Amino acid sequence: MAATVEGWIAYAALRGDAVANDQASAAALVRGHDYIDFHYCNRFGSAVRVDEEIVNKAVYEAAKLELATSGFWSKTYTPDQQKVLTAVGEIKWTVRGDASGPDAATPVSTKIDSMLRPYMAKLTGIFVV
Repeated sequence: MAATVEGWIAYAALRGDAVANDQASAAALVRGHDYIDFHYCNRFGSAVRVDEEIVNKAVYEAAKLELATSGFWSKTYTPDQQKVLTAVGEIKWTVRGDASGPDAATPVSTKIDSMLRPYMAKLTGIFVV
């Protein structure tokens, strides 16, 4: 992992935030790194050269959310929770269309997504197992 607590402290300071150099910050950094690694890095295109500094910044952003709410990126859900409220009078829920599985229930940071989306492989075609 190239992102460090010291790097996070410097990154945060430039944005007017404060990060302590302690165990809670170190643990949040590891959990933030796990999120970026499992949710983004494993989807980077093999022919794409990824800017490591951008990945580090994304890790710091993920760690910030983890530090504020431990477990932010690790949600437990059941499939029936993947629905949206579509009416209030006579309350009505609709199962979410194309979004299913873990990705449908995983929180997304628009800032992190904007940072890393250019590196993600475009999946096309049909897969048969």
